[in-house]
Amino acid sequence: MSDKLKWGILSTAGIGVRKVIPGMNKSELGMVQAIASRDATKAEATAEQLQIPVSYGNYEALLADPEIDAIYNPLPVNMHVDWSIKAMEAGKHVLCEKPIAMSAQEARRLIAARERTGKQVLEAVMVRQHPQWLRVAEVIRSGEIGNVCLMQTTMSFFNDDPNNIRNIPEVGGGALYDVGCYALFLSRFVFNAEPLQVVAMCDLDPEMLTDRLMSGIVDFGNGKQLSFACGTQLARFQTVQILGRKGRIEVPISLNAPQGGEVTITIDADGANEPDKMRREVIPACDQYTLQADVAARIFLGETAAEYPIENAVNNMAAIDALYRSSKSHTWEKVASI
Repeated sequence: MSDKLKWGILSTAGIGVRKVIPGMNKSELGMVQAIASRDATKAEATAEQLQIPVSYGNYEALLADPEIDAIYNPLPVNMHVDWSIKAMEAGKHVLCEKPIAMSAQEARRLIAARERTGKQVLEAVMVRQHPQWLRVAEVIRSGEIGNVCLMQTTMSFFNDDPNNIRNIPEVGGGALYDVGCYALFLSRFVFNAEPLQVVAMCDLDPEMLTDRLMSGIVDFGNGKQLSFACGTQLARFQTVQILGRKGRIEVPISLNAPQGGEVTITIDADGANEPDKMRREVIPACDQYTLQADVAARIFLGETAAEYPIENAVNNMAAIDALYRSSKSHTWEKVASI
């Protein structure tokens, strides 16, 4: 493997074209070498648009390219595991979009594939690399806001296009898979713990049958809880509140931090909830997708161990599974973490 990691992009999915590939192109540790689509014309046009040297008209050709060290996989959720395993079996490391699978049981196949092939597979959760969340963790560890007991999140957008993959349940559509998964990622990050049980309420779209609104409570034990709501047919909004015994942290742009733009977090250290006593910290401009690519590259190049190995992704899926079960059983469901 060369000193600079060579990426192959598995499909021309929108998240890759709009955000991830532009971020990767700014990485000092890696470069995007090739992109594949089932439509050769689309692959060629995307490669030209993003200045990618090589394009392929099928996924198999990309996996067979000996120049490629690692694959970024932004395929639909129901294709994540199979194609990630194919990439690993072809000798490539994998960075796969979230959520990693349709279920924890399916996701566990990636653990076996890693052990069998010796190749790493990671879940693409860009928020964990963003300096605003590293700063949040630092404030929590300092004890400034006291023992953190409650996290509240709202994450929503509006999309009622029946042809959009976010609205097709068979391929992994729905609010919980698409944005609710972030509430779980971040609460597990904030509490540094795994959830024990969950309870959820769901509103299904009557025609598309996706969860267009999901809300719930996630119990981490020891008096720590996440309460969240996520929706696909609501006004576009996102925010996170983290409450301790003494104070509070607010992260208003919790997911879609602008690429190359500043963000601000608010710390109400004494819990007075008085604007003139709150501290607003400006987090310098960065690109969280570049940071994500750099972290993955260091792991794939063998420079560092994975802080969030694939077992972490399996545990996130276990919580998602439990929430979906609860939305049908209308009662608390246990989370089967590893």
